[in-house]
Amino acid sequence: MATEIPDKLYFKIGEVCKITDVEPYILRYWESEFKLIKPYRTKSNQRLYRKKDVEAVLKIRKMLYEQKYTIAGAKKKLKEAAPQQEPRQQKQLSLNLPDQRYTAALKQIRAELMQLSRMLNRTTV
Repeated sequence: MATEIPDKLYFKIGEVCKITDVEPYILRYWESEFKLIKPYRTKSNQRLYRKKDVEAVLKIRKMLYEQKYTIAGAKKKLKEAAPQQEPRQQKQLSLNLPDQRYTAALKQIRAELMQLSRMLNRTTV
């Protein structure tokens, strides 16, 4: 049976514990062990979890409690299942936008910026 996660931006630790049926101390421990769980911290240092964090907790809980993985085994399995990330340089190179609409819009923006630059240069001289 799939667990229903409410449609919210952020969840407090108590809410995550109710949804996932995991104690707060276990959840805090899993944060230190699994890179998938990265709650946002408020100025008062309160944890706020996103939906993807809650989904990760549910996945880890299933692996540890139902499938009987060890912490090390679950880490290894999650690492193997994670999509391989491209290096940053390759991501930047892939931003070429062949669509003519984007090219035209960028040319328009560039022309407007050049015009603004010329206007500013005239007023400061």
